Amino acid sequence: MMREKLENLINTALKELKLNEFVNTQFGKIYSIDYPKRMDFGDYSTNVGIIIGGSGHPEDILKWLDEHKPEEVEKIETKAGFINFFLSPNYFENVLKNLEIPKNSDENLFIEHTQPNPFKAFHIGHLMNNAIGESIARITKSLGAEVQTATYHGDKGLHVAKAVWAIKKGKNLNEAYAFGNKAYEEDQIAKEEIIEINKKIYDESDPEINQIYEDGRKESLEHFESIYKMLGSEFDFHFFESETGEVGKELVEENLGKVFEKSEGAVVFKGENFEPKTHTRVFLNSDGLPTYEAKELGIAKLKSDFFDFDKSITITANEQDSFFKVVEVVIGEVMPELKGKIMHLSHGLLKLPTGKMSSRTGSIISVESLIDQVKEKVKAKIDDDKISEIIALGAIKYSILRQGIGKDIIFDFDKSISFEGDSGPYLQYSTVRARSLLKKAEGVIKLSNKLPESWQTTNLERMLERFPSIVARAGSEFAPHYVATYLIQLASEFNHFYNEHKIIDEKDPKSPYRLTLVKAFSEVMEMGLDLLAIKIPDRM
Repeated sequence: MMREKLENLINTALKELKLNEFVNTQFGKIYSIDYPKRMDFGDYSTNVGIIIGGSGHPEDILKWLDEHKPEEVEKIETKAGFINFFLSPNYFENVLKNLEIPKNSDENLFIEHTQPNPFKAFHIGHLMNNAIGESIARITKSLGAEVQTATYHGDKGLHVAKAVWAIKKGKNLNEAYAFGNKAYEEDQIAKEEIIEINKKIYDESDPEINQIYEDGRKESLEHFESIYKMLGSEFDFHFFESETGEVGKELVEENLGKVFEKSEGAVVFKGENFEPKTHTRVFLNSDGLPTYEAKELGIAKLKSDFFDFDKSITITANEQDSFFKVVEVVIGEVMPELKGKIMHLSHGLLKLPTGKMSSRTGSIISVESLIDQVKEKVKAKIDDDKISEIIALGAIKYSILRQGIGKDIIFDFDKSISFEGDSGPYLQYSTVRARSLLKKAEGVIKLSNKLPESWQTTNLERMLERFPSIVARAGSEFAPHYVATYLIQLASEFNHFYNEHKIIDEKDPKSPYRLTLVKAFSEVMEMGLDLLAIKIPDRM
């Protein structure tokens, strides 16, 4: 890519000028090359002149670069100490012929996300997790990585026992957990009954409990599958706590006295003895049952058995940060071959203006509820059920992906469905507009890749050129917001281009090339929105 070509050029200049100590290296960057904040400042900009400062003569490197600039560079200028490169129209002409995402990754990645639990609702927290995880999987896969995806279900544990107890009392699956949890916290007899049910679920010792459990588990998982389909997600693996618990328990017992120790009838990991910034956590409770920590140890083992990964990424809300800090240390101690390969990627919370939700109290917002609310607002603009669902999902996913994943999000219903500005529907609308133009031009004007005479490079071309490097950065940093932000900027430039020029004009010799730009824009938007798992409606 052009960035690498310019970096090689600058490195050569520094060596020729005996400024080798400033040469960029793979592990310690001395200077940077980036896009200028304003497009009229150039196509690429470097701070190398500022970096060398008094150790060299910035004007010398500028002169050397100008004398040795490649044919793709039309001119070089300085502004506020930065050296700015302006690329030639012919360079952009060639860029339009190949806007594919570069396959520059050979990593094996295991990406786990979404993780709804049977007997509990698929809520907006799971939706946020799914949007992030699905996008990261698609971006890294597009760059050439071998990606396996998984979702993980807590199908055994106290939360299940609470729901099963409530179902025995006549509650339906949707209300069972909240009812059972309330009873567990407020009624000592109910608490003891739920604890007993929990043991029976693990032992599979009670036929009635077994049947309630199996029916509820099956109903939950089928419901989850329908939501995955709506969201456009498929998983290579489904892991369950019922299997990871046994594997984790075995690993804990095998490492008792080495990594784990007994404490008050339980088995614990004293993290502070291994890593100062961690703490003690229980891995087997006093009943000998595996905790969430032991189950996480088990799933790491299962993942490594199924797929020889370079990195296993688990995406969860940042409420679990301290949990994963300990678990990652444990995994490295128990399975040294996985040390450094386990990565926890945490995101903030998705909130509605009414505040945070809680499945414990029953005050949750299900994914269907949120989507239906957004759909109703969209239907005021487009009265089509299928299209309104596509737009609603695009609005929600973009609202999640538009900012860095570590921050909380307060979902703005009205802003999210706007057809103008910073929104998913704006991206969809811009793409539909481009497709409409291309269809209208069929049989009227033939597209051409040939650069017209006296053509002046447009900002639309400059934005299109950035697409491969934006995706590469998003993949290397596991940060979909780079793609989301880029697409908004690209759509803005396209709409400006659309308003400034008559695209379809049989008398204008530049029209075929303008249409080629429209086609390139449409293709990049389609690729970019697919990386965000956002569909494009047929019309808007």
